[in-house]
Amino acid sequence: GVDELFTRHPEVIQRLCNSAPNLLWTLLDGLVWRSRQAFNGKRRVNFYVRNLVQDIADDNFSRALEWLVERNDPKIICHSAVVLFADLLWTRMAQYDFLLGRCYFLFCLCVFIAGQAILGGVEPSMAERTAIFVCRIFIYLGSMCRILYCQIKLLYDDIKNGAIVRTYKVPLPQYLFNLQDSGSLLLMWILVLMLIQEPILHCLAYSEQFALFATSCMDPGPKEAYAVFSGFAMLLYWLLLVNLSIFSMKISAFVLVCGRVLVEVCLFLMAFLFLIVAFATAITAFHHSLYEFSSVDKGMKTLLDIALGMYPTENYKIMMKESVWVEIAVIVFMILVAVVLLNLLIAQLNMAYKLAHADMEGYARLTRAGIIVTTVEQVSRKRWRKFLESLNFEQRLEFNEGDIGVAGGIQVYEPSNENPTTVDSVRRFGGSTAPNMPWPQDPLAEDQGSDRLEKLEKLVVKAMKTITGKKGGNKPTGNSSASGLQTGSSVSGSSQGAGE
Repeated sequence: GVDELFTRHPEVIQRLCNSAPNLLWTLLDGLVWRSRQAFNGKRRVNFYVRNLVQDIADDNFSRALEWLVERNDPKIICHSAVVLFADLLWTRMAQYDFLLGRCYFLFCLCVFIAGQAILGGVEPSMAERTAIFVCRIFIYLGSMCRILYCQIKLLYDDIKNGAIVRTYKVPLPQYLFNLQDSGSLLLMWILVLMLIQEPILHCLAYSEQFALFATSCMDPGPKEAYAVFSGFAMLLYWLLLVNLSIFSMKISAFVLVCGRVLVEVCLFLMAFLFLIVAFATAITAFHHSLYEFSSVDKGMKTLLDIALGMYPTENYKIMMKESVWVEIAVIVFMILVAVVLLNLLIAQLNMAYKLAHADMEGYARLTRAGIIVTTVEQVSRKRWRKFLESLNFEQRLEFNEGDIGVAGGIQVYEPSNENPTTVDSVRRFGGSTAPNMPWPQDPLAEDQGSDRLEKLEKLVVKAMKTITGKKGGNKPTGNSSASGLQTGSSVSGSSQGAGE
């Protein structure tokens, strides 16, 4: 009946995600059959996931995985049925396309490193200047323009689908809430600013005095701004390359845990900055002649050096002679930072890691599932049909050897000790299979509820009878002898009376 359920209600996964998420486990468990028998340490398992992979109505990609990603539940995404069909889509469909896109991005990063950090020097040669110019032209055309095209496409899709989210009454497209897409947008704008401040273009005006494609000339202003933008762009390129970690669940889970722990570090830095500003303004208000605390900005720099252990030791003696109140304030500041904030940071990191560690694999699978959904939707129709044909969903699967079951699934073998089971999920009934026949009674259902108590009561009564019978079985010998004596006595008495 699973095909009938998904045919009549193709959005059943979405409804359960929104209204009854606890029933998702029941539905997904019903799509899995495990044999009670094990051979050579392996157990046969059938996963009937056809309706999770394809939409039966038009054979398109099912939106079941997309709805599970929107649910953002790290527990349900680790269900064995979801893991099976998600890994199947990843290894056979999405992995190659995603890797191809990431390899191009990695190539752009290598070109950017060559043009910004490797080539050139104090006096670069003509060949080096030409290579730098080619690398930068490739970055502007091959990377910046490509990111611009992707951003316009994502913006158009969100506007077309009405995926606009208002944050503080400001309408924003939904794709910006994805860190990868928002990071790409920031990288694009930095590359635009680099193009505006490109030293090679500014030095063209001095081509008569300097060599062709020179990166430094009489106008040093653009070069300084260009260098700052280049450094930020380099960091963004490396950060956007982190999503390559989804090829390994362990590495991806570690990256996600680091991201969640960084929130606690940001809170620590905010508290640290608050203490620096508070104590710097307070110490500046004291009456003293210390140059380090003569203004608020100098006081903040001095307190930062003290907290990081970079403040000279001999200056503490000058501080003690100059003002006792400044010394007390500095001591209180050091206690709050070194004792309170640092230990609080350790405790927060420990707690955040424990909370994230329990579900880190689930969140890693959610990240991979989101990439699968985005990638598979762009696959050609021909390739998708070829993928469906390779799954052989029309072939009926065996339950046990020689026991032919239903179609629409994938059969795998798992270790017999991984999910031990003693109950067969397939109920078998004798008799005719005609549709007009009444549904047979389930003997297991009759044993539910009060029937179990009745069976237990009968078992206790039977046990009591057995115990009583055993005790009574030892008495017949004594009773028989006593009865024999009484009978013998009465017979003797009767004979005596007769003799008299």
